[in-house]
Amino acid sequence: MAPQEVNFHPAAVEEAAEAHRWYAERSPRAALAFDEALNSAVQQMASHPKRWAKYLHGTRHLILQKFPYVVVYRVVDSSIEVIAVAHERRRPGYWKSRNN
Repeated sequence: MAPQEVNFHPAAVEEAAEAHRWYAERSPRAALAFDEALNSAVQQMASHPKRWAKYLHGTRHLILQKFPYVVVYRVVDSSIEVIAVAHERRRPGYWKSRNN
């Protein structure tokens, strides 16, 4: 299967940036590792979008390796929409009202 286009909700972009900033304040190395884990997750989703289990509100989610974050996404037509880059301790489904 050819990789699908991946689009990020603006709030998901901000969540990823905030996580990066948090790690960067503590360790530039950790921030780089976070970015690499997120990029790897996006590449995996693009190649195999239905591989991960169904989650809340018609979404799927992928847990980042070595970080307490999940990437919440949905498959829409021929693309993938990343709805949230959520810390695992956040209230599940807080992002459910995000509609692109």
